[in-house]
Amino acid sequence: MQSTEERNLETIPVGSLGIIPLESCKTLGEKINAYLVEWRRERDHEHKKTIAFEGYQRENYIIDTKIPRFGSGEAKGIIKESVRGDDLYILVDVCNYSLTYSLCGHTNHMSPDDHFQDLKRIIAAVAGKSRRICVIMPFLYESRQHKRNGRESLDCALALKELVRMGVDNIITFDAHDPRVQNAIPLKGFETVQPVYQFIKGLFRAQPGLKINKDSMMIISPDEGGMGRAVYMANVLGLDMGMFYKRRDYTKIVNGTNPIVEHEFLGANVEGKDMVIIDDMISSGDSILEVAAELKRRKANRIFLCSTFGLFTNGLSKFDKAYENGLFDHLLTTNLVYQTPELLQKKYYVNCDLSKYLAYIIDTLNHDASISSLLNPIGRIQNFLEKHNK
Repeated sequence: MQSTEERNLETIPVGSLGIIPLESCKTLGEKINAYLVEWRRERDHEHKKTIAFEGYQRENYIIDTKIPRFGSGEAKGIIKESVRGDDLYILVDVCNYSLTYSLCGHTNHMSPDDHFQDLKRIIAAVAGKSRRICVIMPFLYESRQHKRNGRESLDCALALKELVRMGVDNIITFDAHDPRVQNAIPLKGFETVQPVYQFIKGLFRAQPGLKINKDSMMIISPDEGGMGRAVYMANVLGLDMGMFYKRRDYTKIVNGTNPIVEHEFLGANVEGKDMVIIDDMISSGDSILEVAAELKRRKANRIFLCSTFGLFTNGLSKFDKAYENGLFDHLLTTNLVYQTPELLQKKYYVNCDLSKYLAYIIDTLNHDASISSLLNPIGRIQNFLEKHNK
């Protein structure tokens, strides 16, 4: 990771920094806050004591907020301290189903819709008093409904437009299902970040003796939609890539989609090579495990499953069984969405922590400096591999 000294942070901050992690992102927000407090305490800034840097060094950047609910399930957003002139960063994890609220005496688990509504409540509570609002939404709300086929809703585009109308200046997300959805808000900032660097570090943490070369490793895309992601990682590492495409039965609809009949493979011979299967999300896990099984049938060596978002909507039992049967060696996901305690205890699981990376992004943006080098990690990846090879 790029050190704080390598970035140009001599510019005057946009405003006093404020972080608002909603309850869904509380743990991640606290980690980010700890990094920022440490960096700004240690940073020997020549202008630190001037009026332009007032409030620059603090013991806590988290703004105290609350979203109480009425017995009917309705709610309101409350900000308990002044945010006038602040540069605000609001974090929300729309996939955190572990949170509950009472609805007419019944316990209700929060859905992505509930989290998005809470985000809007906090933005509404700011009431235009802040200098700038940036929403950090790792899993982009409704990103799976990013394009229209026939007469249906276009939810992701509508959500982005709604946030912009409420005064949001920048939206930062990770590994958007389709980055082209940003065309819905062409005049506002939208960044989709790839966690490839963190995955590479995670792979070496899991297997310190890993060899990265064309003869021993390949990158695999489990479907045609994730081609760009796999091509990028393969090019950065100088590896070959392969792709599966799904043959579907378009005469049926099961759980909202056409069921997959078979996975067809396009690519070079995989025999004896390590496979890195990279995808944006693991939902039920059926698709990625079927791809792993197909690669094993083709005599692939070790298999590493990498996914930005591990949702595991049908639990972990099928992954336990697949691991016991030798279908894969390690499973890597990020901490950008809710992780169950059960997942964190699995011996095959590798957690890729993105809190430090997000702290770098927030720190740099607060100075209105360029984050291009943070979004394009090629230099850091090459430095990391050089150190490993030595």
